[in-house]
Amino acid sequence: MTNADFAGKTALVTGSSRGIGLAVATELARGGAAVTLSARKQDALDAAAEEVRAAVPGARVLAVAGNTGHDEDRAQVVERTVAEFGSLDVLVNNTGINPVYGDLMTADLDGIRKIFDTNVVAALGFVQLAHKAWMGEHGGAVVNIASTAGLRSTGVIAAYGASKAALIRLTEELAWQLGPAIRVNAVAPAVVKTKFAEALYSAGEDQVATAYPMKRLGAPEDIAQLVAFLASGRSAWMTGETVRIDGGLLATGSLG
Repeated sequence: MTNADFAGKTALVTGSSRGIGLAVATELARGGAAVTLSARKQDALDAAAEEVRAAVPGARVLAVAGNTGHDEDRAQVVERTVAEFGSLDVLVNNTGINPVYGDLMTADLDGIRKIFDTNVVAALGFVQLAHKAWMGEHGGAVVNIASTAGLRSTGVIAAYGASKAALIRLTEELAWQLGPAIRVNAVAPAVVKTKFAEALYSAGEDQVATAYPMKRLGAPEDIAQLVAFLASGRSAWMTGETVRIDGGLLATGSLG
């Protein structure tokens, strides 16, 4: 990416106090975007904003705390973004939760509702707000962070995977409804080395990585570079796509 990719544009990245979201925000700032970081805790966001500024001197960064699952918090994040930077050209729906593991027959349904509300409904809510505040009149790009678990059954993170499958379908529906002015794409990572995914590799990273043709797990920066491509004019004829970024894992016929 060059500094011209997002010059004069504004990006909002949810779930961006760490991990993939922080890497995406940094990459977009590196491309010239003014960036709003959003997550639940203000202190973590403030620290993340300083990381972005350190990595990209002169970057314009706004940190707005809010719970993605709360309607009023989402509205505040979008309102403050447009008020501060004057536009909202790129939305990255990165927030995701997974409080439910294992057997669906014994799963707590309230936990499943929370997964879908945060991973799917809230993502749509952010798109609605971005559309109303700026993109409906001016256009833009949306990138949803899905998962390979939304493409193949895992058993272990079944509810999370089902929510990401729904997000993938939502991406296609939105692309159809919002084109041509607004492009909507998704990325589907396999296991990336973040605190969120730590439970999936903490027992033995090297052993988990052996299942991948690339023989390593993903890094947040791997995902960030693909997101930046999909959000930029370099992918101007792409919409409704979900791009796997999995170190070749699904090519082996398994999910590890």
